[in-house]
Amino acid sequence: MELVPLHSDFGAEVKGLDLFDAICDATAYSKIRAAFDEHSVLLWRKQNVTDDIQATFARAFGALERTKVGSSGHGSFYSRMNNLGPDGQLVSPSDRALLIAKANQLWHTDSSFKAWPAVASVLSARIIPSDGGQTEFVSTRAAWNRLDQASRDQLIDKVAIHSYATSRNQIDPAMMSEQEHAALPPVRKPLTWLNPVNGHRALYLAAHVGAIEGMDKHDGQALLARLMDEATQSEYRYSHTWEEGDVLLWDNRATMHRGRPWKGSEARSIVRVTISASDYDGVDQAVLGLAEQLTTA
Repeated sequence: MELVPLHSDFGAEVKGLDLFDAICDATAYSKIRAAFDEHSVLLWRKQNVTDDIQATFARAFGALERTKVGSSGHGSFYSRMNNLGPDGQLVSPSDRALLIAKANQLWHTDSSFKAWPAVASVLSARIIPSDGGQTEFVSTRAAWNRLDQASRDQLIDKVAIHSYATSRNQIDPAMMSEQEHAALPPVRKPLTWLNPVNGHRALYLAAHVGAIEGMDKHDGQALLARLMDEATQSEYRYSHTWEEGDVLLWDNRATMHRGRPWKGSEARSIVRVTISASDYDGVDQAVLGLAEQLTTA
């Protein structure tokens, strides 16, 4: 296996081992799993990916998450993010799918607003427009490492409040349905996440975070805004320009990402599968503790 760096902080393109290798060979999987823990974002090019291949690859890492209510693919393992209707034609400019795409252009980490967040995500490119539609990543592990010791001491025990409504309200306060509000209440998460496999800690940030427990609302939001701004400076970003057949695996414990706009007159279809923290052998016990509080309350 050859690893080609994507950014000086994080990320690598994998050559020599593909998705089939990870599924079929325990030694290959061990190498990919170690690279994932170390580099946070892994890229494969020119993969002959299908829904079944993508889900089987992701399942090697842990239990798959069901797609949330209100999303295309609700109840399945597949979150289908595209601007195509059931007939295969482009949707109208007012379609909800484009509103969701706009919300995905906020910096976030997947499913932090759920009691059991997503440890990792696997995204595959099925139909790609001629221009735009990149996905940008930053390392929140590197952002943590850039902080001085006084800042780390201040943040280490902080708990943040994550809510799907917090990010969606930034796009359109009427975006969420009553069913979504009922299914996705606010949740508590540590402001940092430790990877017990390698001992690396990362900030756990997202556009879904609206407050820090125990802090004045204004002060908490000011702190969150500062941390977000510092983590997402342009020099810290890896911008991925998609090609059909690309597959990205990323660590939601140690990264944030966002989509970028593309020409609305061109089709785009990407499919995501997420790996839940509910059944994963490398999860910070502080995160598990808060999830258990919520699920047993």
